Amino acid sequence: MTSKDVLRRATTAALGGVLVAAAAGCSSTPDAEPVAQALAEAVASGDFSDVPLSGTTPEEAAAAVEELTAGMGSAARTIEVADIEQTDDEDSRQVTLDVSWDLDAVAAPEQPEETGDATADSATPAADPTEPAGTDTDADADAGDWTYQTTAVLVAADTDAGWEVEWAPSVVHPELTDGASLGLRRQQADRADILGAGGEVIVTERPVYRVGIDKTQVDAAAAPASATALAELVGVDAAAFAGRVEAAGERAYVEAITLREADAAPFLPGIEQIEGAAALSDTQALAPTREFARPILGTVGEATAEIVEESAGRVVAGDVVGLSGLQAQYDAQLAGTPGLTVELTPAEGDAQVLFEREAVGGSPVTTTLDLELQARAEGLLADVGPASGIVAVQPSTGSVLAAASGPGGEGYSTATLGQYAPGSTFKIATALALLRAGLTPDSTVTCSPTVTVDGRSFENYSDYPSGAIGDITLRSAIANSCNTALIGQNQTVDQAALAEAAASLGLGAEHATGAPAFLGSVPAEADGTAHAASMIGQGEVLASPLAMATMAASVVAGQTVAPVLVEGAAGEAPASTLTPEEAQTLRDLMLAVVEDGSGAFLGDVPGDPVGAKTGTAEYGTEQPPRTHAWMVGFQGDLAVAVFVEDGESGSQTAGPLLEAFLRG
Repeated sequence: MTSKDVLRRATTAALGGVLVAAAAGCSSTPDAEPVAQALAEAVASGDFSDVPLSGTTPEEAAAAVEELTAGMGSAARTIEVADIEQTDDEDSRQVTLDVSWDLDAVAAPEQPEETGDATADSATPAADPTEPAGTDTDADADAGDWTYQTTAVLVAADTDAGWEVEWAPSVVHPELTDGASLGLRRQQADRADILGAGGEVIVTERPVYRVGIDKTQVDAAAAPASATALAELVGVDAAAFAGRVEAAGERAYVEAITLREADAAPFLPGIEQIEGAAALSDTQALAPTREFARPILGTVGEATAEIVEESAGRVVAGDVVGLSGLQAQYDAQLAGTPGLTVELTPAEGDAQVLFEREAVGGSPVTTTLDLELQARAEGLLADVGPASGIVAVQPSTGSVLAAASGPGGEGYSTATLGQYAPGSTFKIATALALLRAGLTPDSTVTCSPTVTVDGRSFENYSDYPSGAIGDITLRSAIANSCNTALIGQNQTVDQAALAEAAASLGLGAEHATGAPAFLGSVPAEADGTAHAASMIGQGEVLASPLAMATMAASVVAGQTVAPVLVEGAAGEAPASTLTPEEAQTLRDLMLAVVEDGSGAFLGDVPGDPVGAKTGTAEYGTEQPPRTHAWMVGFQGDLAVAVFVEDGESGSQTAGPLLEAFLRG
């Protein structure tokens, strides 16, 4: 047995690696393991104060490692001692180090100085780095890990440790030499599209112009004036933009706004006349129009510091990510996996690729939105001043075919998240509760001019037909929307029964649609005037247009409908608590609204018969009170809810919008 075999022993390094130490000669030879371990820790941390070095100082070694690895950004490295072997010289040892870099959690490489501003559709994506030519891929590495081995030489020395490390750049990587350095480039993957019903493309890369000031093309003294002129031309804050241009570096491109290709066309001649101004061609992930389902789809832009921090390393500074809506909710799916390239740049000559992982594009998110119906709904709401929404649901599938929010909501998804008293549209749920209590459409109820509950007086809407006052059928009370008739039945069904009936129609469910949604809220406990108000969809009853379209869809489907907005992402549909017989009766009641009630104007809409229910809900403290205007309806395999925050009444304000949508 050789001395090498006798003295080789295995030990566990502090970083978890396996260490084999060997020594020649007698047992008095100093153990090289502590120095090897100190070296591993120093290469990982950059602190060489505890490492005995030959040929340099700890400070110089630390500075060298910092310079060698500066291009790696914040990529973390771990070093483990894999082996210690005696060389041909018994007074030296070769230490083998296992090096691993975590490249995924890394800050983006520095780009040329550039600043941007809020854009017409979203923030501007950073340009992808250039693809490297000629690569060596480490096939054995984990997805984001770059691993390799390198070596260092220990020489016997008259020191307390007994050994010194011969310093060389190759301690960091075997191919590093003086003047060379490592650099990491991170390339974002192609962002996937957001699709609509039938796989039709909604959001995809579309041409844009990045409009700004190129400070290399204008004298510094003239740059603020150019910035002011450009800002005034494209409609951004002139003072703020001029200030950013003046503060930016002398080679900066300072972006003012990003415009769709068609939107930019009128400005291009004027941009050419401004010294230093430019319109750079680019692409961005955009919907067909700026307004198309924007509150739901969301926007993309450069990651904020908060997004970077919360991503646990998935997102780094400079990444283009989803900032809101589905773009943010499904960002990881849409973004894919970034490409990573590590290059060694020598003091002279061409860079060498040491590691490469190709970018993997994201996977599309498929919504249920029908592009034609969504565009139709948005067109109808374009000139509506107050917050508004139109939602269309397919009863047979629960698919949300349209979820449009008007401009009055100022970017809020009124259609899916709004919380408003549904007023008389809720009487469909009240009717179901009364049916379950034993009433039928032919049961007699009293529609009086007013009704008083616990000292509070309730009345009908101002233009309630005088011919439907008195003892009438439940069918007539629903058709003409008599408040007092239903409030007068407040002792027939309690609040719990009312909440259960609403739940059978999908109101108040906690079902996940695949996107943020409010499906209504009906208190299970209420009495006195609160319960009386609930009977006509006021008090503490709240709903969104999506919730009310779901109610109408359940009536058509003959079972409780669970709406779906993103395919494959919605929660499991709850068991239906609505019977086909109950649904048929409710359909008949909604048809009666059109046949001889408050929705008669829908009677000549072409196609299948239309069923509907109008709704007006008072709110606020003004006198007379302000009113929400609602109308829900169905035709064939389509259920629709229309809402306007401030309107005259359901039939006068929401009704024409519903009619126009159905006539399409």
